[in-house]
Amino acid sequence: MVPGGSGRVVVRETIDGVPVEEAAGRQRARQKPQPGRQVAARRPDTYIWGIYLSLLLISVIELFSASSTEVRASNVYAPLIRHCVFLGGGLLIVLTFQKIHYSVFRKLAWPMAILSLALLLLSSVAGVEINGAQRAIQMGPITIQPPEIVKLTVVLLLAGVLARNQIPGGVSMKGIATASVIVMVFSIFVLPNGLTNLLILIGASGCMFMISGMKIRTIFLVLAIYCLCGGLAYALRSASAADRQFDAIAAQATGGAESSAAPSIGREHTQKNRIARHLKGVSPTDTIDDLNRQVFFSKFALANGGVHGRGPGNSRESARLPLAFSDYIYSIIVEDTGFIGGLGLLLLYLCLIGRAGIVASKCTRAFPALLIMGCALLIVLQALVHMAIVTGLAPVSGQPLPFISKGGTSILVMSAAIGMMLSVSRYGTTRGNKKQQNAEISQLPDDLQAANPMQIGS
Repeated sequence: MVPGGSGRVVVRETIDGVPVEEAAGRQRARQKPQPGRQVAARRPDTYIWGIYLSLLLISVIELFSASSTEVRASNVYAPLIRHCVFLGGGLLIVLTFQKIHYSVFRKLAWPMAILSLALLLLSSVAGVEINGAQRAIQMGPITIQPPEIVKLTVVLLLAGVLARNQIPGGVSMKGIATASVIVMVFSIFVLPNGLTNLLILIGASGCMFMISGMKIRTIFLVLAIYCLCGGLAYALRSASAADRQFDAIAAQATGGAESSAAPSIGREHTQKNRIARHLKGVSPTDTIDDLNRQVFFSKFALANGGVHGRGPGNSRESARLPLAFSDYIYSIIVEDTGFIGGLGLLLLYLCLIGRAGIVASKCTRAFPALLIMGCALLIVLQALVHMAIVTGLAPVSGQPLPFISKGGTSILVMSAAIGMMLSVSRYGTTRGNKKQQNAEISQLPDDLQAANPMQIGS
C-alpha cells in the first residue's frame, strides 16, 4: 500500500516485492531480441544435406573408376586417399559454416575480394602452368586455383550490394552501378584464367540481378555493356598477343637471342582454335591426335555407357581419356552408369537449385535469399558447363564437376557455398513466425533490412 492524494490509500499488487507494472516491463525486456543475440536455430535443410552427401558418395566411387591410369602408376589407393582428404576438409567446412549466422558471411566479402584479386595477380606473374594455362599457385603439395575463389567472392559481394540497395520495384541505380562495376572488375582479372570461368561468373551474376528484382531491360543493358567491354578487352589482348608472336618470329628469322624459343601463341589463339574445332566437329574418319583426343574418347565413353552402363569400375576409356578424373569425369560416369545415371546426376544438381529456391522464397529478408540462390546458381551452372563440354555442346575447356572432379580448391570452395546455404536454411526467417522475424531483424544491420523480392505465396 502507498499513500495517495487527499488522504486516500492506493493498493498496488506486487510480485516478490516488485510492482506488477515493473515486473511486466522487465519480462518484456528479457523476451525482446537483443542485438547480436541468436534465437534457437532450426535444423539445417535435410534436402540440401541429402543432395550434398549423395554427390560425395558418387564422387568417391567415380573418381576411383576414373583414376585407373594413376592407380597403375602408383599406390592403388593414393588417388582416392588424396581426394577423400579434400572431401573430408570440405565436409568440415560445411559443418562449421552451417552453424554460423549468415550475416557473418557478409563481413567476409570484401576481405575475400582483396585476397582473391591478389591471388589472381600472383597466379598471372608467378603461377604454375596447368593444361596450357598459367592460372594456379603452387604452395608445397597444394595447388590453389584463384578463379574458383573469385566466383564465390562475387556471389557474396553481389548478395550484399543488391540487398543493401533494394527499393520498391527493384534495385536502385546506385546498386545497379556498384554491382555492374564489381562484375566487370573481376571479369577483367578472370578472363586470362579461362573463358568458361568468365561465362559462369557472368551467368551467375545475371541470374542474381534478375532474382533481386532488377528490371529485364536493365539486365539486358548491363549485359550489353559487358559484351562491349569484353569484346574490346579481348580484341586488345589478341592484338597484343599477335604483336608478341610477330616479334618472336622476327627474332627467329634474324637469329636473335630468342631464336631458340618457339613463339608464344597466347591463350587467345588457343581459345579461338578450340571454338573453331568445336564448330567444325569431329568425324569417325578423322585421325585421332593431341588436339581432338579428348573429344573422341569422351564420345567413346558416352557411347559405351548405353542406357544402363557398364557398372562402376568397368570403364574402358578412363585409361585412354586425358583428364578423365577431372575435366571429363562426367563421361566416365555415363560410361559406368549409362544414360540413366547421367540423367540422374543432372537432376540431382537441378534439385539443389530447386530446393534453394524453396528456402529462399520463405526468407523475409533479401540478403539470405540472394545468398542461398547465388551459391546454388554457382554450383549448378558450373555443373551444367562441365556436362555441356563433355557431351560436345560447348568447346573443350577445363571446368571441374562440383564435388566429383579431382581438384582441392573447387571442392573446398563449393563446400563453403553449401555451408552458406545450410546457414540460411537454419537462420533465415520463415514468413509468419513473428518471433523469428524479430530475432532476425536484431541480427542484421539496418542496411540489410530490405524485404525479400522472391517472396511468393503467403
